[in-house]
Amino acid sequence: MASMCPFARAVSATEVCPKKIDESQSKHKKGAPEKSESASSVMPTGKCPFGYDSQTFKLGPLSCIICQALLFEASKCVPCSHKFCKHCISRFKDCPLCGADIEKIEPDSELQEMVDRFIEGHARIKRSHPSDAQAEGEQPKNVIYEDVSLERGSFLVQQAMRAFRAQNIESAKSRLSLCVEDIREQIQGVGNTSELCTQLGAVLGMLGDCSRALGDASSAVSYFEESVDFLSKLQVDDIEVMHTLSVSLNKIGDLKFYDGDLVAAKKYYAQALDVRRNAVKDQSKMPSQMLDVAVSLAKVADADRNLGNESLAIERFHEAIECLEHLTISPSEIGLEKRRLSVLQFVQGQLGENLDSVSAAASE
Repeated sequence: MASMCPFARAVSATEVCPKKIDESQSKHKKGAPEKSESASSVMPTGKCPFGYDSQTFKLGPLSCIICQALLFEASKCVPCSHKFCKHCISRFKDCPLCGADIEKIEPDSELQEMVDRFIEGHARIKRSHPSDAQAEGEQPKNVIYEDVSLERGSFLVQQAMRAFRAQNIESAKSRLSLCVEDIREQIQGVGNTSELCTQLGAVLGMLGDCSRALGDASSAVSYFEESVDFLSKLQVDDIEVMHTLSVSLNKIGDLKFYDGDLVAAKKYYAQALDVRRNAVKDQSKMPSQMLDVAVSLAKVADADRNLGNESLAIERFHEAIECLEHLTISPSEIGLEKRRLSVLQFVQGQLGENLDSVSAAASE
């Protein structure tokens, strides 16, 4: 199954320098005539004076080379004057660009204001809406400015994901918070569409991940619960909504589990399992959905085992194994097959541990 990310259709996975893309395409085109191609035939026309490209999300001077995301709390190294995110450069004693010793780090408010203006300006682009009459040349085209928060949303999520991977969590939270504001504004205008609602639930979940990474479990639970509350009210049998809802429920369960509240953990795991079972009942049984069901079965079983309910745990583990062993995955879906094998190995290991402990107890 395709990626469940609600921004997958809008965000490009390309993370390569445009120049390298140009070179690689010219080298590897099979059967293409040997002639030089202009950059415009390979890359989309640039629309931003700062070099922003909607296909690669490269930002040039407005990005930090350490986290490769938009600058957040832009700071300048002294004496070399190279610019980075405050959090990113604080981990270095010498400049990653030139190697000069860093005597001190100073905030660059002017550059940060430019970054903030860039983000704000990215919310609107010029668009034309030709009618049938306009297409025939009877009337001039009316050019208006229209909100395009879907593209802006994918842009902000892309920057947040980069920052999160680089452990610049505050930067990620900042971008995701802007994204939440954008989506809420869109929902007020057009209503609770499936796409916008899935996006809001997913971004709230990402904010929960940020809080969790910062060690703020209570805030993480609040974000996940907000995601669950919002998605639960939709009453839409949409597979992406149901997937996002189940993920948030599982994450609350994980936090409760690690906090030692096993009863609450099992409750949330069981709710996620119910959502995923409804998904495979109402929708076609796609491999990724069945794999989700197996994961939820394993989570519920693990909670049962820690609560001392061995018989229930073994029953759930067996059900998960049966689900995984009967799962047919296309050879082209290598990532999904690796995940299936990983989950199967975990479940078999958990089941083996239970059987071993029972046998040991019987022998004693």
